[in-house]
Amino acid sequence: MDYRTYLWALIVLLMVLGLIAVMAWLVRRLGLSPGTVGLGRGGRRLQLVEMTPLDAKHRLALIRRDDVHHLVLLGANTTTVVESGIRVASSEAAPPAGEGS
Repeated sequence: MDYRTYLWALIVLLMVLGLIAVMAWLVRRLGLSPGTVGLGRGGRRLQLVEMTPLDAKHRLALIRRDDVHHLVLLGANTTTVVESGIRVASSEAAPPAGEGS
């Protein structure tokens, strides 16, 4: 086999990898991946607002669902709701800057 065969195989490999990357980007952009929650006309209903590590095994997560925040403690083997039903003003419920259009 000469160098042209190897060059052709490399070009085809790069094309296939590029196609996989484009498809993955489209799936992520359109929200078609499994685990996507509640996509409708208004967009996503569930959003991770903030995550703060407490120690090596525990994190504190602030999760927004619609206009309500929930504070959750995440551990290695446990999940505990610390506070639930925290109402958010409509101006605070807007997505962070840089997201969306």
